[in-house]
Amino acid sequence: MKKLDKLILKAFAGPFLLTFAVVQFIFLMQFMMKYMDDLVGKDLGLGVIAQLLFFFSVLIVPISLPLAVLLSSLMTFGTLGEHHELTAIKTSGISLTRILRPVLLVSLLLAGAGLWFNNTIVPMANLKAYSLLWDVRQQKLALDIREGVFYNGIPGYTIKVNKKLGENGDLLKGVMIYDHTQGRGSNTVILADSGRMFTRFGGQYLGLELFRGRTYVEQPDGNSRSGANFIRQNFDRNLITLSLASFGLDRTPDKLFKENKMMLNLGELNHFNDSLRTRLSNERRLLVPQLNPYYSFFRLDTTGRVAMQRVASWQIPASRLKPVTLPITQQAANRARNVRSFLGTSSDRLTGITKERANFRIEFYRKFTQSAAVLLMFLIGAPLGAIIKKGGLGVPILISIVFFIVYYVLSIMGEKYGREIIMPVGVGMWMAFILLLPVGLFFLYQARHDSGILDVDWTRLRPQWLRWPLRGYKRVV
Repeated sequence: MKKLDKLILKAFAGPFLLTFAVVQFIFLMQFMMKYMDDLVGKDLGLGVIAQLLFFFSVLIVPISLPLAVLLSSLMTFGTLGEHHELTAIKTSGISLTRILRPVLLVSLLLAGAGLWFNNTIVPMANLKAYSLLWDVRQQKLALDIREGVFYNGIPGYTIKVNKKLGENGDLLKGVMIYDHTQGRGSNTVILADSGRMFTRFGGQYLGLELFRGRTYVEQPDGNSRSGANFIRQNFDRNLITLSLASFGLDRTPDKLFKENKMMLNLGELNHFNDSLRTRLSNERRLLVPQLNPYYSFFRLDTTGRVAMQRVASWQIPASRLKPVTLPITQQAANRARNVRSFLGTSSDRLTGITKERANFRIEFYRKFTQSAAVLLMFLIGAPLGAIIKKGGLGVPILISIVFFIVYYVLSIMGEKYGREIIMPVGVGMWMAFILLLPVGLFFLYQARHDSGILDVDWTRLRPQWLRWPLRGYKRVV
């Protein structure tokens, strides 16, 4: 490796690692804010939060890489141009494409690593992240008994407290407990003047120690016309233990989420795509045979009544035809309604299969487009940095945000068009790359000729075969 390559790679490594870490942090915070309502108030613990942060940080690596490459390329070559290092290198006879080659090779390695990462690591991270997120969403909020509010978060009990005292709110005044555990409604009611609550057995149970209260129990009496008997029992101290098992995080087996399109690699996505394509072909092939019984032809018999025979059974002798008493117009209208209903149902079913197949194809193409975006962002960022000759975090960040937003919007539009079958899925997923690739090539062309972004010399764009007839003629001013 030559000294020039080491110089450029060293200038690129620092900004890339910095911008990648910053972009990862920003996208991770965006993910966590999106699911913040599902995490707050459930007493999940640091372990569960750390797992979610780790899994989501893995998921956003393919999104962060292109933006980090774009920003770091702009900063690297903008700084070299600002300090006149690019000019010094060019004056020594080295072309711009040779200067860009080390970072281009790194971008190719990052694109290949991104494709492997998308195909191998991301499906497993998706499986772990979204299965854990599902369990978190199903978990109840942490125990929160408020003053003057009936709380029914503990299965089988409804608790109301008039007032909570103490530093931790564990001292209670005016306690009312409805017991529904017997399955006969609120047949047991406990009232107490005061009490305190605490956890027992490592936080698995809630203890309620009640003082100076009464217990009312309703006992139905089948032999009595009055319907029920009441038992009242006074107590000075009563200890009730309630299970908090419903507040624990129950994990769902990962295999239940395994067939989701986000949890599949390229081979599995291709397998599902082939299965859906075969299913769609069979549905279309069977559509005409299933539709034939709805069509009939009619003839008038000797009595003037209409006789009906199905097309599928046209060879049956006329003697076996049964007379039809309904008017021919009414029968035709009934047949038309049946055909319309059948075609509507079949169309909805075929459309559903087509959209489902499109979703699997979108995930298939996404693994390639996110990797190709690394090269696209380098092709835009490196020449643009050499043109604007501005380093630091000011102008490069602004330009990077603009181009990344354009790329992101085009990607979302193409994905939506592909999902809604407005355009082919492959065209929609590659639309952003196809539209922005000429922009990157234009920036590279301008940078090679030391031109500004808008300084276009149209004579250089003229084909060679058009130049020789005009040779020798001067431009008239």
